[in-house]
Amino acid sequence: MKKPLVGACFAVLLLGATAAPAAAVGDERPAQPKARAVGFAGTVALSNCSGSVVRVPDSKPGDPALVLSNGHCLESGFPAPGEVVLNKPSTRSFTLLNASGGNAGKVRASKVAYGTMTDTDISLYQLTSTYSDIESRYGIKALELNAARPEQGRAITVASGYWKKLYKCNVDGFAYRLKEGSWTWKDSVRYTPACQTIGGTSGSPVIDDATGKVVAVNNTGNENGERCTDNNPCEVDENGKVTVRKGINYAQQTYWIVPCVGAGNKIDLNRAGCQLPKPSGVK
Repeated sequence: MKKPLVGACFAVLLLGATAAPAAAVGDERPAQPKARAVGFAGTVALSNCSGSVVRVPDSKPGDPALVLSNGHCLESGFPAPGEVVLNKPSTRSFTLLNASGGNAGKVRASKVAYGTMTDTDISLYQLTSTYSDIESRYGIKALELNAARPEQGRAITVASGYWKKLYKCNVDGFAYRLKEGSWTWKDSVRYTPACQTIGGTSGSPVIDDATGKVVAVNNTGNENGERCTDNNPCEVDENGKVTVRKGINYAQQTYWIVPCVGAGNKIDLNRAGCQLPKPSGVK
């Protein structure tokens, strides 16, 4: 994992990506959608990681806002394999950034609405502020989670609120399973080699440059070529073949969060289409 910078048990990985080559003259491939200017507005800095204020398409202005980061960025430490954190009280604070990366102000959590490192690596904090509170006070709108799976080849930006740095690359492809130490993640996004992220970028939103929507959350990369160890994830295909890509980095898709968020931004793991892991003993 891209380790949190403070109080981490072990180091977090760097992610990478390269811009897709320009099409040659006469190339008949459809042109990429025109890129938007992606900045820092809506991103946040945690004490040890990055994150972003996010909404789903059906979120309302009066709903309590959500902050997205990694499960391994939780203040309680890394969730064990199979562990799911649900509606746990939290008073964690976040530094909210404006478009240029300046500090707009502070927002605070009321609880960890959801967190896990099983199948994916995400945390969702519910804030004490609503979306309308944040917009009226700071002029900042939440980033929207794309309800569709990201596409290979798309230009993306990894926006780190911790470092106030933008990493630009493309979606290189997808890992059927990504295994790192005790954890296994499904259908992970693999970057091209240009997004050379560093510790502290964990939890950064991965933004589609064409739509401005969040398609993934930055979380790990293979640091020194080891096979499936901590800080050295490996890809495992449908037939069990293992591939190690030294220096290549990954993110976890976020479209499958969308069906799990109900009215009032409440996490409802029983909603139709929700595939997020449930806590043990919860049906």
